[in-house]
Amino acid sequence: MNAANQQDLLLPDALPSVLGDATVSGDRPWIFGLLVAPSAVVANGIIQGGVLGYLLTQQGMKIDVASHWLSILALPTTLYFLYSPLTDFLLKRRTWLMLGSLCAAVLMLLAFRQQSIAAPTPLRLILLSGCLTQLVFASCGGMMGTLHSDKSRHTACGFFQAGSMAFGALATWALIRESSRVPAASLGWMAAAMIGLPSIFALLAPHQPVVRSSGLLQTLRILGSECKATFLRRDSIPYLVYVLLPAGTGAAIGLLPSIAQSYSINSDQIAWMNGLIGALAIAAGSMVTALFPTRWGIARPALVVYILNALVLGAMAFGPMRPWSYLCATVLYLFTSGCCYSTSTAITLEFLGESGKSGSGRFSVINGIINIPVLLMISIDGWAAARWGARGLPAIECVAALVTSIPMLIFVCLRPLRPTVIKTAQLEL
Repeated sequence: MNAANQQDLLLPDALPSVLGDATVSGDRPWIFGLLVAPSAVVANGIIQGGVLGYLLTQQGMKIDVASHWLSILALPTTLYFLYSPLTDFLLKRRTWLMLGSLCAAVLMLLAFRQQSIAAPTPLRLILLSGCLTQLVFASCGGMMGTLHSDKSRHTACGFFQAGSMAFGALATWALIRESSRVPAASLGWMAAAMIGLPSIFALLAPHQPVVRSSGLLQTLRILGSECKATFLRRDSIPYLVYVLLPAGTGAAIGLLPSIAQSYSINSDQIAWMNGLIGALAIAAGSMVTALFPTRWGIARPALVVYILNALVLGAMAFGPMRPWSYLCATVLYLFTSGCCYSTSTAITLEFLGESGKSGSGRFSVINGIINIPVLLMISIDGWAAARWGARGLPAIECVAALVTSIPMLIFVCLRPLRPTVIKTAQLEL
């Protein structure tokens, strides 16, 4: 057997602990900060980051109509679990990632080359582009599920979330800045480049195990076995409770600017806090997960971060309503929210277990479940702000997080979560 074939063998489960850093470095967890870029540019930058809303209103669309379109265009980030299992079949996950990115880039270019981006046709093209970039997100989840060690997974989660925020902020800054300086077609080329070019790094992604099956029936049996091992076991109940906690959701991020005036914050300060500084704070917080020793596990540190995130909001709710109070609390809230995001992704990978045949699909389903408390808390935060004023928003999220995360922390200290174990045969590279 030659050296090349030896490298293509699937390593036994016990071998990573023997190889140590050699296996971890082969995982290249840092690359997920680049692989998520296409999804981040479209979802966090163009659609939800303010680029499209700005361009639509600049071209004469009323703000209520623009808001309606933006809510429709954001649907793929919630409903992608319905079609993302496609990335587990037919092609390798990194091939799906490249295909989804490049097709999304072409569609975005075509949208910007239309006579007006505020017309239905370019908006439909952007919707399709958003759907395709969610294949990137799902593919990344499936690939992270094949990493060999907990350290690699935690580091990958940090880079994954940091890259998501960084590329989203970069796209927002660059496209809005250049929108008044270059023609729409040139702006389309910029957007397409930011979406398509990072997918080239998929060629450097770690080797992905492939589950071979002899036919459709065996494939269905494998899928059923993996889904049962993930979701239909007694030890999955604590994970389901965990991901449904209304804690560490970051729900207040988009609503804090609405109460900023109560703290005597001007529009320029809001723009900086919700722009570059905010993105850097979230990205920096996301990388904290990589620093946690693996012997701690991820559940307990994550819950501690959830509690810290809630206490920051508590300080904002009951502290002095001064500009420095808002600015300090917002930076700390964004930083701890970034850490919450990356630890939440790490919990998702622990719940997922090995990717096996259905890793991307199961990753997408778990992420869909995680979005439930986020959407719930956004509604509750808005209700609290309307009912009790500026202090009500941070206060309600603080209370909801503390009354749920503290009992969960006690539970996981007494009974640690048991990660999913996927036993799928016939693994080849």
